[in-house]
Amino acid sequence: MDDAQLLRYSRHLLLDEIGIDGQQRLLDAHALVIGAGGLGSPVALYLAAAGVGHITLADPDTVDATNLQRQIAHDLASLGTNKAASAARRMAGMNPDPQLTVLPQRLEGVALEEQVSRADVVLDCSDNFPTRHDINRACVRLGKPLVSGAAVRFDGQISVFDGRQADAPCYACLFPEAAGGGEMRCAEFGVFAPLVGIVGALQAAEALKLLMGIGRGLSGRLLLFNALEAEWREIRLKKDPACPVCAASGGHAPHQ
Repeated sequence: MDDAQLLRYSRHLLLDEIGIDGQQRLLDAHALVIGAGGLGSPVALYLAAAGVGHITLADPDTVDATNLQRQIAHDLASLGTNKAASAARRMAGMNPDPQLTVLPQRLEGVALEEQVSRADVVLDCSDNFPTRHDINRACVRLGKPLVSGAAVRFDGQISVFDGRQADAPCYACLFPEAAGGGEMRCAEFGVFAPLVGIVGALQAAEALKLLMGIGRGLSGRLLLFNALEAEWREIRLKKDPACPVCAASGGHAPHQ
């Protein structure tokens, strides 16, 4: 780190759990953020501000007026532009250190696997089950930790699915693909503006902890937050021995 970085990250460096070594791990790390909307906005901004060295941001959508109630990476000047590009401009304005890769597309198939393979941590900030399951399958196959969040109405949830641990559940253990279930999208059900910030900030925190190797993570635990009642609940998760996605994986060696 140079003098400017020592100053910029000084509040991290003061934390014994982080220090120079932890901050250097962030500067050397690569995070993949899928979705640059309500959850992706705080995730992207906090990862950039914290100094994650390479951040890839993927989103095929463009910013519209209804997004501005909660998607804090965007503003009036962003209307009509791609969300990933809009968020990247805000991130670069906050911190010139991270290398930013903008993918104005829906990641799927080979492209998704290629991006997941290059990342040290994957953050699912999407808003639909098919995308979440695609991301989960890729992370399980490639042994990459996945930080998953969701928010609708006044209800939020977050968990970490770390396939590097043999006994860790994956997203499909919690929400089996075969079970189906109706989507609950913000466009149809609404969402309380600060809720996506709360969940997104927690996703960023979990990703930073994973990258630095500090603290206790949310693998095997699901946090639920009811913003209307200001109530938190925790549910313990177990690996489904019959899960078609991760049961046969047997865990993966930690990514180096």
